[in-house]
Amino acid sequence: MTPPIDRQREHQANERTFLAWLRTSIALIGFGFAIARFGLFIHQLEFALDQAQSAAGTFNSENLGVTLVITGILTIALAVWRYNRVFWQIERGNYRPNRLIVWATAAIVIILGLLSLPLVIWRTPAPTSPTRPKPMQKQMGDRLPPDQKARS
Repeated sequence: MTPPIDRQREHQANERTFLAWLRTSIALIGFGFAIARFGLFIHQLEFALDQAQSAAGTFNSENLGVTLVITGILTIALAVWRYNRVFWQIERGNYRPNRLIVWATAAIVIILGLLSLPLVIWRTPAPTSPTRPKPMQKQMGDRLPPDQKARS
């Protein structure tokens, strides 16, 4: 049986690991909100500029943001499950590290990060409307003296 001081250190290390997982989950949820809101901001900006919506389809910032929030929530559930599993392994004295969870979580975060790059870097330009005379140009022409109207 391990001495009580070693068990205490092991439990404290387990709690620090759990808190690191929790911080990762909160970061994923925060990034998800930011990416989803950024997409809404872009759509509102395009609407305000009287342009068509440029990011139609299923691959857009709102869907990626929701996916990140869901991944963050699932990461919290995974962290709680892993914490309890390690807790009981420490109590029984048969702790065995499992790197599969770490690799799987890292792969999911990398994939989601790679999916967000095109949404941030590559934006398709909105279609432009045909050029037409602006009302201001017509008004300025009306204000010109007669000799300057003849030259223009």
